[in-house]
Amino acid sequence: MFVEQRHELILREVSERGSVRLTELVERVGVSMVTLRRDVEHLAAQGLLKRVHGGVTRVRTDLPGSPAADTPTTPATGDTTLTIGMLVPSATYYYPAVIKGAREQAAKLGARLVLGVSRYDEAEERLQVAQLVAGGGVDGLLLTTTRQPDESHGGWLAGLKVPTVLVERRAGLGGPASLLDAVASHHAHGAFLGVRHLADLGHRRVAMVTRESPTAPRVRQGFEAALRDLDLSGYADLGIDQEGPSHHQVGDVVRAVRAEGVTALLVHNDEDALLLVQHLRSAGVTIPDEVSIVAYDDEVAALSDPPLTAVAPPKSAVGAHAVDLLIRRLTTGPHTPRQHIALLPELRPRASTRPR
Repeated sequence: MFVEQRHELILREVSERGSVRLTELVERVGVSMVTLRRDVEHLAAQGLLKRVHGGVTRVRTDLPGSPAADTPTTPATGDTTLTIGMLVPSATYYYPAVIKGAREQAAKLGARLVLGVSRYDEAEERLQVAQLVAGGGVDGLLLTTTRQPDESHGGWLAGLKVPTVLVERRAGLGGPASLLDAVASHHAHGAFLGVRHLADLGHRRVAMVTRESPTAPRVRQGFEAALRDLDLSGYADLGIDQEGPSHHQVGDVVRAVRAEGVTALLVHNDEDALLLVQHLRSAGVTIPDEVSIVAYDDEVAALSDPPLTAVAPPKSAVGAHAVDLLIRRLTTGPHTPRQHIALLPELRPRASTRPR
């Protein structure tokens, strides 16, 4: 079982049962106690569960002494604390920072946050939304769909019974879901920043390496715009499997560097960038001497050898802005103009890029 699967199973057990003993989780997850403790410490550090003696419990923000309990209630509901539902596809990569930003802002504004995880499963997504809206009694919803909303499920989104803000998602023009409020990182801008950094260092032939994901089309859009506007050459079709770069795909990258004159790569996402660095080193390709690399997401890029220059989406700020937008919608009602907010990523230069 992959670490992400373990984390999501642990969170599901805690969410459903409220509290679980570590000895039970060891049997349920099928790992050693050492591995389980490491997983639990990671999730507790992200604020997704609470460690207690011999076990773990669900994080609550509505108990006496908690941030939400100590903050005045929102004016929208008088003496009743607002409850915000939040559904994300994963609680182990990228989204922990989004969750943290939302949780802290909700507590600051006196609201309670209830979390669900869909595991990139559309059927599970709809089930979780139904449970949050009906069973959880939430006043509003922060929703990150499994994929970018389109006409196939735009009507479903538009029919939600509570005010909803899309988080790190944006519907296409004209669809029903496009009428929802939305907060997202401007990933096309982030990709453009990464390629412009490489161009400023003198690289003229750049390739993009990515797996398919809800974010990939916007990263690719920014990459291709940078090639065009900065008069560079290259291509955006070096694909990676969902499980990471295969031996054949690594060979394609090596050929691009050794035979086609590619001197720089934009790699989406971080984990794939780390794996690619290891494979390239095994193939004798030196970084950054032969090829400079910019990773996208900046989750673990700084831990690579060499540390990777990375584009960092403002994940925590996305969560906080989404809470602000939802509470404003709950407070002011349906007649306030809808908003689509795009927050700009930043570039963090490190040792994996150098002048050409």
